[in-house]
Amino acid sequence: MKVTVLGAPSSAGAYCVGVEGAPAALRDAGLVEALHAAGADITDAGDLTTRVWRPDQENPFAQNLGEEVEAVAELASAATGLLADGERLLVLGGSCTVAVGLCAAVADAGERPRMVYIDRHLDLNTPHSTTEGSLSWMGMAHALALPGAAPELSNATGHAPLLHTSDLVYLGADATRETTDWERKQVTDLGLTVVDQAALCGEPRGAARQALNALTAGPFVVHLDVDVLDFLDAPIAEDVNGRNSGPTIAQLGQALTELLQEPTCWGLSIGQLDPNHASADPSALPRLVSALASALTSTNP
Repeated sequence: MKVTVLGAPSSAGAYCVGVEGAPAALRDAGLVEALHAAGADITDAGDLTTRVWRPDQENPFAQNLGEEVEAVAELASAATGLLADGERLLVLGGSCTVAVGLCAAVADAGERPRMVYIDRHLDLNTPHSTTEGSLSWMGMAHALALPGAAPELSNATGHAPLLHTSDLVYLGADATRETTDWERKQVTDLGLTVVDQAALCGEPRGAARQALNALTAGPFVVHLDVDVLDFLDAPIAEDVNGRNSGPTIAQLGQALTELLQEPTCWGLSIGQLDPNHASADPSALPRLVSALASALTSTNP
């Protein structure tokens, strides 16, 4: 398996500073070496521009929108030529809008984007549906170009909408406790498929297969927001509220293996990893690195 690693060290759309350090932290935890040791043909394409969150008083409900548009466009431009059949692109974010950039890259490569979105949240909010202001909580709303989404971000690369509703499947979402009324209404109105947290924890491979079966046929990518994990098993996410719920790294690894070994999978993006939180458990990042290397190189899913 040929795997290309690309860093997108931006926290502009996050809740605070921190996640811009994730690409370096994963490399420091031995990601490239682990992939090589597992038999992958590795290319490290380096990092894109570092962008750091700041409180945006002028645009409080869509903070740092201009920087996020630039980050999505830059990622799409860099990643387009790195996508190929039979290979995997591993994008290390950064905020969760890295998923929008990866979808844009698929579109720029001439394919219809499809995505399995692994997250405890739905990220279907817009600047008009919430006062939080973090675009990381709004990525899929912008990929779908929902009403109220910022057109600058939805159309950052000229492909709005990036995703059709049939081309987005959620895996691991806590759709009862971790979502807003607006998001739940979008799921119902748009007929979005959600394979929930209980399914992912109960039978990781089966849940991943269920997500794949719900996705339209063709090349697809996967996005992983690490806050899907039980924060007590892996205190690595920007969001610290996932205690005693969600999969362990070991369970997540099983689901990732099922997804990433599909021949039509083109890549994986990772978001919302805060190295400052990860320092609380020195084993967490090495365990995640091991799970990623195994999932990307396994020949017996």
